[in-house]
Amino acid sequence: MTHAYTNSLIHETSPYLLQHAHNPVDWRAWNPESLKTAQKENKLLLISIGYAACHWCHVMEHECFEDEEVAEVMNQNFINIKVDREERPDIDQIYMDALQIMTGSGGWPLNIVALPDGRPFWGATFVKKDNWIKVLEQLSDLYQKNPSKVLEYAQNLAEGLQAINLVENKPDLNIITSKDLGEGVKQWSQFFDKKMGGYRRAPKFMMPVNLNFLLHYGTVRDDKDILDYVHTSLTKMAWGGIFDHVGGGFSRYSVDAKWHVPHFEKMLYDNGQLVSLYTKAYASSKNELYKSVVERTVQFVEKELMSENFGFYSSLDADSINESGSLEEGAYYVWQEDELKSVLGKDFALFKDCFNINGYGHWEHGNYVLIRDEPDAEIAKKHDIDLKHLKSVIADCLQLLEKVRGKRNRPRLDDKILTSWNGLMLKGLVDAYRYFGKREYLDLALKNAKFIESELTKEDGGLYHNHKNGTSTINGYLEDYASVSDAFMGLYEITFDEKWLTRAKALTDYCLENFRDEESGLFFFTSKEEPQLVRRTLETSDNVVPASNSIMAKNLFRLSKILFETNYEDIAQQMLKNIQENFEKNAQSHANWMQLALYFNSPFYEVAIVGEQYQEKAKELYTRYLPNIVLAATKRESKLLLLQNRFKSKETLYYVCEQGSCKLPVLRSKEVLTQLQF
Repeated sequence: MTHAYTNSLIHETSPYLLQHAHNPVDWRAWNPESLKTAQKENKLLLISIGYAACHWCHVMEHECFEDEEVAEVMNQNFINIKVDREERPDIDQIYMDALQIMTGSGGWPLNIVALPDGRPFWGATFVKKDNWIKVLEQLSDLYQKNPSKVLEYAQNLAEGLQAINLVENKPDLNIITSKDLGEGVKQWSQFFDKKMGGYRRAPKFMMPVNLNFLLHYGTVRDDKDILDYVHTSLTKMAWGGIFDHVGGGFSRYSVDAKWHVPHFEKMLYDNGQLVSLYTKAYASSKNELYKSVVERTVQFVEKELMSENFGFYSSLDADSINESGSLEEGAYYVWQEDELKSVLGKDFALFKDCFNINGYGHWEHGNYVLIRDEPDAEIAKKHDIDLKHLKSVIADCLQLLEKVRGKRNRPRLDDKILTSWNGLMLKGLVDAYRYFGKREYLDLALKNAKFIESELTKEDGGLYHNHKNGTSTINGYLEDYASVSDAFMGLYEITFDEKWLTRAKALTDYCLENFRDEESGLFFFTSKEEPQLVRRTLETSDNVVPASNSIMAKNLFRLSKILFETNYEDIAQQMLKNIQENFEKNAQSHANWMQLALYFNSPFYEVAIVGEQYQEKAKELYTRYLPNIVLAATKRESKLLLLQNRFKSKETLYYVCEQGSCKLPVLRSKEVLTQLQF
């Protein structure tokens, strides 16, 4: 296929950047050469940030960046740089903060105009063509005629970017108390939607980090209201259109308050975390719905997001080609009533009732997004059939629909592989095996871990951030080390192969050497080896994905318990002290940190299993939700201090320890569970 235009993005590997390689805009990638050109020509930088699955990024590309009139203005006055936010989260963090300072809100596409040295002074998200041209001409004119004004604003904004990212080291503070932690949850709970789950707002994001903490908190405190809220949220999410009932897996968020119509993009980071969350919730409640969600989500990831060598791709686009040949959001996923009747025949009436092919399930233009609002038992009772028959009919219907849907044009795949997101998915598989015991989950986890070892690991033991077409090019960020170390620790706790624990420790030590900020007590997002940007970021707020610093702090705590590395616990404790003042006023953005606070405020145990039947004994424990333990095990001997000198011939013994002090060994898992007081 011939193209009228081709710019330098044609040499990139990111699917998002390649989508713009044939725009008339003279796009460049973010690199030293692009920045040098801007400074040499004294041209403003126009930095446009997005990602491949971003619907509004595609809309702006079509309305603006594919337009020759727009391109002429951009090419004449700016050095235009396209950034994939998933490949370069370090750049995205800085300019998203800048946009929020300037406008009070954020989102993608993220468009920033900056000085040639990268300091921003203007920003916006989606902008229509006429306004885009107008504002760009005004900004260019202002820079030419009154550069001192632009310089002053850019400098003030740069100072603001530094100021909002400062973290004070507070060694004299005490760890937040259990009572204060409860006060933070109380303030936070005012925003809970007790009927539909999530928050009382639209759009609705699933926020697995928050629900994971609340599941732990509600269990520790025996707080029925909190646990009811968690299970309401998980049930309504699983019933909602945000879960793909036909093909499995979750979309990113719903645009409404009842989890019905999703923004149809499917992200690896959501699905990896949700597998972890639903497995823990299943272990806690034994709700079969949760088990089904996990099974179908893992199936989706295997089928749609897995490479031949067991790395996991990033996302599926929200848009796909509709019957008219145009890109349309959700076209792959929605259904018309006549089509459902034709495909399902005699089973349509039951399916209609189950998935609300009615006013409740209608979206727009005669399209339905499948959504449930009643449990199976209620549907079966209404139709006077037994539960087993209902489940069989619905399973057959969904299988038929999957075959029909498979003939449609598929959403575009973002096939870059990101280390941090693979870490999240690996942890999901680890948890799925831990609580369900399915060998296929362990096999897949080990294959992915080996992929990370072989393709995403550097010669010096560090990590790359990305992988595409057999090549890894970008040095790892803190999020990569944190999530992979967490997953490797989890992999040790289900295999008891000490190489994974050794590797988790090595990655943590690498971060202590290359990412640690002695002044704040936290870790920078970028290594000390990376070129300096406008700011070296300290990522502290938990969002849809937990902050890299909160994952690191929890890793340090857990490693300290299993390795008896007291220095690790000291660092984790100080990190918590430096962040905890945010909990009461902004708990929802610090849920992963608050789980670390739970570790310090509630009993936390080291459990050792030694003897021939150590694997079987571990599986007995894993039938329960136990968020307050680390587990180590061996058949006979180990270098781990926790396991040394514990072997007894012809017996497999459990040892429950706290702060290195152990109770008398026991033979049965029931006795262990009695000792594990929350």
